[in-house]
Amino acid sequence: MLSDVYFPRVNGVSTSIQTFRRDLEAEGCRSILVAPRYPQAREDEPGIVRVRSRYLPFDPEDRVPVGAELERAALERRGEFDLVHVHTPFVAHRVGRRLARRLGVPVVETYHTFFEEYFHHYLPLVPRPLLRAAARAISRRQCDGVDAVIAPSPQMAEALEAYGVRTPIRVIPTGLDLGCLAGGDGARFRAAYGIPADRPVALTVGRVAFEKNIGFLVSVLERLCLALPDALLVIAGEGPALPALQRDVAGRGLGRNVLFVGYLDRKGPLLDCYRSADAFVFASRTETQGLVLLEAMALGLPVVSTAVMGTRSVLDGARGAIVVNEDAVQFAAAVEMLLKNRAMRASLGAQAAEHARSRWSGAEMARRMLELYQSALRRARAGVPIRGASPSLTD
Repeated sequence: MLSDVYFPRVNGVSTSIQTFRRDLEAEGCRSILVAPRYPQAREDEPGIVRVRSRYLPFDPEDRVPVGAELERAALERRGEFDLVHVHTPFVAHRVGRRLARRLGVPVVETYHTFFEEYFHHYLPLVPRPLLRAAARAISRRQCDGVDAVIAPSPQMAEALEAYGVRTPIRVIPTGLDLGCLAGGDGARFRAAYGIPADRPVALTVGRVAFEKNIGFLVSVLERLCLALPDALLVIAGEGPALPALQRDVAGRGLGRNVLFVGYLDRKGPLLDCYRSADAFVFASRTETQGLVLLEAMALGLPVVSTAVMGTRSVLDGARGAIVVNEDAVQFAAAVEMLLKNRAMRASLGAQAAEHARSRWSGAEMARRMLELYQSALRRARAGVPIRGASPSLTD
């Protein structure tokens, strides 16, 4: 596996890679991950190779791996793998395709990020139609340069097909690590942050980035406070939109109603945070899946959310969620109803847990991934041309 990102950088890609590596190992498929080295020291799981990386001044959370070192590290382990799996479309994509050509092995790629609705937040001076067209063209060329594409949701697969991608696309979501979604002490979290036991708390978790639409949740909170002046929105995460979001909160006079807690360790404090909340709120427009929704539901937290892109797949048939449009009045009314009704919260929370735990098994998703690997290997051994063998415009 090759990736431009991995822990300690916290995001859905890192979580997906970690989950699949663990569950594939349980199915008898060992993996090697080559990923950037970060300044923060980290004790890695077995099978991870770190390479030198460069600082990104416009995005200090991320690092750019040095392509030559990424390729060299993979080549040093060439006798240990049969297939290349690329997880990000930058240096890792370019190196992964070149590596596959050189070794004559299949290359597959997971399309984790809906870039079409992403770039304009970071390049605001470029017209959005131009950015959208560029994102679609680059995505199409990259996807057509590999042997198989993995989409985390049917909605993402449909978008890629609409781009004109010809490579076979297989929908394989990231499953849940149910063993890690146990325990947690909400009272401990509330005590640590001075939150009274009876204060109504809504929670959102994720990277604090513009495309996550957290600013909309702040506008929802402003309306919610008209009915519930003591309502608290906890925002767990960090990211480039944090300063702007903090200014927005202050400008609306909501300082006592919003608590920014930063990134929390998934092995303890984040579980406590989930357990402390009365409702989980989410309104991202760009999720290719929406793992934090599933985590919240698996922990018995009722959800109020929009259903856009991958979140539609997560929330399809989910009785533990209230699905609303991106309308502040409607969204606030749903949250108010939930926060005021303890019995409704308990009922929806139980349904949410049943939905997440019965339909999103990590082991089942790993089996699907292993089947895709085996299919790609069979095709290669049968002499079916490897797409990675011919260069693309993105090389």
